Amino acid sequence: MLTMNNRIGILLWTAASIGFLHTLMGPDHYLPFIVMARARKWSVARTLWITAACGLGHVASSVVLGIVGIALGIGVNSLVDIESVRGNLAAWALTAFGLVYLIWGVRHAIRRKPHTHFHVHDHGTGHQHEHSHVEEHAHIHEGTEKKNITPWVLFVIFILGPCEPLIPILMYPAAQNSIEGLVQVSVVFSVTTVATMLLIVLSSVWGLSMIPFGKMERYTHATAGAMILLSGLAIQFLGL
Repeated sequence: MLTMNNRIGILLWTAASIGFLHTLMGPDHYLPFIVMARARKWSVARTLWITAACGLGHVASSVVLGIVGIALGIGVNSLVDIESVRGNLAAWALTAFGLVYLIWGVRHAIRRKPHTHFHVHDHGTGHQHEHSHVEEHAHIHEGTEKKNITPWVLFVIFILGPCEPLIPILMYPAAQNSIEGLVQVSVVFSVTTVATMLLIVLSSVWGLSMIPFGKMERYTHATAGAMILLSGLAIQFLGL
């Protein structure tokens, strides 16, 4: 017969496995950071900090909800329903953010379309050069307001986003009145989820840095918006 320690051990392995698979199968856990890091030219350190902060907010909100719900005697079905509502809010928020960023990205790409000017000098010779009218203006704004707002938008969306698989796992140690088990399950699930996010984001960002985009570089913002939009729609309609 399994002892309480053995059961908690099995539960911890279960929490780690579900945390890993839940993250891996949900592209919304890592795709927004990958595409935004490329589009906004975040450093690796900045990308990982933003990913970790959003990941911690993501799991912490569900841990707090689960523990409060258990303390108040709310049943697992009711907690899952609450998580479902949060999931819908997060999906639509991610979709809206992706759509807005896509529109801005398309406008940005159009405005930065390079064109050629031909200049004739006084001595009769001439030359031509290629540039965009908003190049310097765009660089100024990319380095200030928009660059600061984006991580906060992602952070709020990830706080709204639920970790549905966590709630049922928390119920067993709660039913056994095991505070230690409750804490251990929460920590293992959280660490596994955030570590998986960081690993996928880091490897993807490194891989993308090796690819020369050339003239397609000006479309990275629009592409990022499209990918985030599709992620939100996939959550809402495909349950990813």
